[in-house]
Amino acid sequence: MKSAAIISKPGKPELATTVPEVLRWLEVRGYRVYVDEETAEYGGDGQTVPRSAIAQYHPDFVVVLGGDGTLLSAARAVGESEIPLLAVNLGSLGFLTEVRLDELYATLNEAVEGRCPIEVRAMLECRLLRHGAQVSHYLALNDVVVKSTVARLIGYELCLNGERVVEYQADGVIVATPTGSTAYSLAAGGPVLMPAVEAILVTPICPHSLTHRPLVVGDQAVISVRLNRGADGMLSVDGQVGMPVVQGDQIVCRKAAARVRLLRMQRPFFDVLRNKLWWGQR
Repeated sequence: MKSAAIISKPGKPELATTVPEVLRWLEVRGYRVYVDEETAEYGGDGQTVPRSAIAQYHPDFVVVLGGDGTLLSAARAVGESEIPLLAVNLGSLGFLTEVRLDELYATLNEAVEGRCPIEVRAMLECRLLRHGAQVSHYLALNDVVVKSTVARLIGYELCLNGERVVEYQADGVIVATPTGSTAYSLAAGGPVLMPAVEAILVTPICPHSLTHRPLVVGDQAVISVRLNRGADGMLSVDGQVGMPVVQGDQIVCRKAAARVRLLRMQRPFFDVLRNKLWWGQR
């Protein structure tokens, strides 16, 4: 039987009408629909399952109703299964969620008929090592950030493929995918990378040196960031999940085997930059 899933952002008033309508639209076309707990609050007949378990039901695609943050959460939940995501913008920026609410059903129709273009985005795999043992493991669509939790610099040793590259005295370090190059890294002075570029971006946050600049490396690189001086900090993944880190901890990042598959309207990347980030406009 055909199946789909819906993931929603809590607290959006328009979902009270949108969620039941999408459920009916899918059910009329023969889809069994799974919804996460947030979506279930808005009614309908979908089967409620935890967001983290949606991939176990192997839906044909997932409709994401929210903003970029909701898409990031959905990508981590189903990313390893590479289930296509149709992201509908109900947020403020909508840089990643480019489908507008008034385009929802036209795009859904393209998706169920197999005519909607799919854009593949790379993810990062992040491992936190403490005394040589793995403490935690994450996937990220945007970025992995190691940052001080107080107004003090931390010393970070950056290694690439086991080779020492540089030591930063900085507020933090960002390891980003091309998708994440337009997020926190951009605000920290990093470059914009087109999504298809096969690279990983390393951007120091407020380094205490004029010579430290963002670094773009090949996507086969293994990047290690170790705290080696100063205060403890926090590891943050896509700005949503993470945990405290202490001196001596090592954060190891590499390109993940899994990829995020986005059902898109195929708007040119630079159109999105101009419209969403006012790039090149006065």
